[in-house]
Amino acid sequence: MKTKILTAAFALAMVPGIAVAKTCNYGKSEQAMSCATGSSFDAATGTCVPVASS
Repeated sequence: MKTKILTAAFALAMVPGIAVAKTCNYGKSEQAMSCATGSSFDAATGTCVPVASS
């Protein structure tokens, strides 16, 4: 009987933590890409490419 009560109490105590973890966006935010001087970001390849100067 004690084991069932402790198991149920533990499960109910974990529910809020699971709900918060499911909606967590830590590390998923987008940041602006910055490239070194003389290069620019190419969205097609997702990399920095040298800027052609004439």
